[in-house]
Amino acid sequence: MSMLDNIQTGRENKPPRIMIYGSEGVGKSTFGASAPGAIFIQTEDGLGEIDCRKFPLAHSLSEVIAELTALRDEAHEFQSVVVDSVDWLERLIFDEVCREFGVRSIEKADGGYGRGYTHALTHWRKVISLLQELRDKRGMMVILVAHAKVERFEDPENAAYDRYTPRLHKHAASLIAEWVDAVLFANKKFRVTKENAGFNGERAIAAPIGADGGERIIRTVGSPACIAKNRYGLPSEIPLSWQAFIEAYTKIEENHHE
Repeated sequence: MSMLDNIQTGRENKPPRIMIYGSEGVGKSTFGASAPGAIFIQTEDGLGEIDCRKFPLAHSLSEVIAELTALRDEAHEFQSVVVDSVDWLERLIFDEVCREFGVRSIEKADGGYGRGYTHALTHWRKVISLLQELRDKRGMMVILVAHAKVERFEDPENAAYDRYTPRLHKHAASLIAEWVDAVLFANKKFRVTKENAGFNGERAIAAPIGADGGERIIRTVGSPACIAKNRYGLPSEIPLSWQAFIEAYTKIEENHHE
């Protein structure tokens, strides 16, 4: 049999892999809890007000691995796994690296010089491998929740500027962003106006657009303001709700099959 006989054609119809990140309280966990048959891998204590099914708060990487392994190997009817949050999971990974090398700081692991972050990637790959198995073998959707940070980006073609990124070390952020099918930035819509501040100066004032402190949206395409991407051809901006996301996703999937 020729190796060329193994060539596959067509699109793979597999559950989405999503990372959604944004500021505190914008609605990221609610988005994850609205996914069908969701079960939370809980690495931070922030789900008290959300009606969802969840494992107990994980205090170590080994607990997270055990929970993911149980979802892979044991009988259940969960359809989506939500890791909330991956930036707190990163802290557990750093703790594990520090334990392995007998140091108190990830910066000191394996003699320093950033080697600790490289070792952390080994653990990240174990987590991602398990999540991939949940998707491939159990047909589960994967949703990774993260907080946002503002990061200075040195653009080689333009002046440096600030943008929103997931609150992760750059190595982990890059690994996860490459693996997932969509990186979604959740935010509130604001209108910025300028007013005279005296002495020929101006100050910018941000006011929310919409009711209840501002309309919540998801950005699905990257820009100078934020990191985002999607492999589905989603609209660049959609309302922050599971219903709005799945409707946009389903519409595009249907168009592909016509």
